[in-house]
Amino acid sequence: MNQEVLQDRDVLAATESRAAELAPVIQACLREGDTRTILDYFEDQHPADVASVLSNLPPEDASRALRLLPIDVRADVFGYLEPEDQIQIGRALGRREFAKLVSEMSADERADLFNRLPQEQQETLLPALAQAEREDIRKLASYPEGTAGAVMTSDYATLPPNITAREALDTLRLVAPDKETIYNAYVIDENRRLTGVVSLRDLILADPNAKVSDVMETHVICARAEDSRAEVARLISKYDFIALPIINGGGALVGIVTQDDAMDVAEEEATKDFHKVGTVGELATSLKEAGIGLLYRKRIVWLVLLVFFSIFSGAGLALFENTIVQYVSLVFFLPMLIAGGGNAGAQAATLMVRALATGDVRLSDWGEMLGRELLVAAALGLTMAAVVATIGVVRDGPTVALILALTMVLVVIVGSLIGMSLPFLLSRLNLDPASASAPLITSIADVAGVIIYLGIATLILS
Repeated sequence: MNQEVLQDRDVLAATESRAAELAPVIQACLREGDTRTILDYFEDQHPADVASVLSNLPPEDASRALRLLPIDVRADVFGYLEPEDQIQIGRALGRREFAKLVSEMSADERADLFNRLPQEQQETLLPALAQAEREDIRKLASYPEGTAGAVMTSDYATLPPNITAREALDTLRLVAPDKETIYNAYVIDENRRLTGVVSLRDLILADPNAKVSDVMETHVICARAEDSRAEVARLISKYDFIALPIINGGGALVGIVTQDDAMDVAEEEATKDFHKVGTVGELATSLKEAGIGLLYRKRIVWLVLLVFFSIFSGAGLALFENTIVQYVSLVFFLPMLIAGGGNAGAQAATLMVRALATGDVRLSDWGEMLGRELLVAAALGLTMAAVVATIGVVRDGPTVALILALTMVLVVIVGSLIGMSLPFLLSRLNLDPASASAPLITSIADVAGVIIYLGIATLILS
């Protein structure tokens, strides 16, 4: 074997993060049939790091490397791959092996993967799965996107209320290999209605002969399957839960959402909000993998709309054309003033969108927040007015300085109040407050700034 390749293997095997550099080495091992080197490296790596390496390989090579792993490890690694990589590698594995792999995945990951598969792959995969797994996929995949039901898992432990702590521990010991978590067990009655929750710690510390009903916590915080996934993630974060039980309309336990799934949801929601704030449409893939056409489509609509919105600024300028002609020097300060209002509005909108998203501020708080924002905006406006007035005195005298000072105070106040209020208005209309993007707020504030500035100038100078 090539000595240089061997040296590369030694170096790269000690470096978890160099997946792209390791990929050619893995390919060389596959060509030469050196599976031992591949297994030695993979054995010491986290499944997520192994997935990073596989994502840098062609699907055929990735599937060959994946086959070398034990089936349980194989499923863990596969779960960390990006959706597009999962689809491509699934095709390369073949129907039977792919079905075996999917069967080993956790219930929620299995359902998520199924929803992402092209229809032809779905139709090929389902008959190859056991009936229980098919039914579980159909059930979990039936919930609308964005709901708690769409991200929950059916891999949870349940207990009846009338058994002892000793019997409960024996039960958990038996079911543990097939469940995503046993740190909390959910107590259900004969109709699967959720009656309580008991932690593994409490069962261990309890009298072995104590009934589960005496040990369990009866005040259970839960969510409904139709609740938004963002709300579920917020509850898990607020109460620092390992998992949150999900019930249906009849109070029956239908699944749980785990902390790791909630973290994924929070990341996705934050990404969506960030894109909206920047007036970028939602990307179904990573920025690196997104094509030029996709990026164009996701950005062009808002850009065109904002261009047309800028016409109103032009209309404002036309309205005060005579003032501008007589006092051309006013134009020098125009960008500075409208930028001040737009920037203040963008700041206020960003703070409010985030506060509404995290639940820190609710719709009922609008009046209080309006009063606070008015005081803050006035202070900001007065400070910025002192700066621009100084410039105005030096350049064009006290009259222009007065116009600039009054304008700056008003545009900052107006921009801030618009930026703060628009997310509230969108929430009231059951729209995403993140749609109150910084460019949109800035465009609105620009129009208001032009009218305020030239209106004040016309009144004072005429």
